[in-house]
Amino acid sequence: MVKITFHFEDKNIESKEVETEAGYSIQEITEDHDIHLNHNCGCVCACSTCHVYIDKGEEHLPEISDREEDFIDRAIDPRIESRLGCQCIIQKDNVELVVTIPDQSNIIGHEH
Repeated sequence: MVKITFHFEDKNIESKEVETEAGYSIQEITEDHDIHLNHNCGCVCACSTCHVYIDKGEEHLPEISDREEDFIDRAIDPRIESRLGCQCIIQKDNVELVVTIPDQSNIIGHEH
């Protein structure tokens, strides 16, 4: 199993721990566990609305692509640990990740 702890910049939302399997993206995992993360482009790496910070476990994700980097540059407050949730497919089981979801309140887009 993969253990993911989600933290939120919006302090009105409590952290949440989930367990899942490898092979899914962070975006898919948020959908499956009722965690709000916008995704305007339908998860095809064509926007930056699913922007997240990988605080722990980046080595268990695919290497960032040039295309993903280009869209991260358009995100609100990009950092060195920034990734797009739709591109972060967990590569193997028995790992732990810590993800921070930026404040989504200023993003107009698809909500689940």
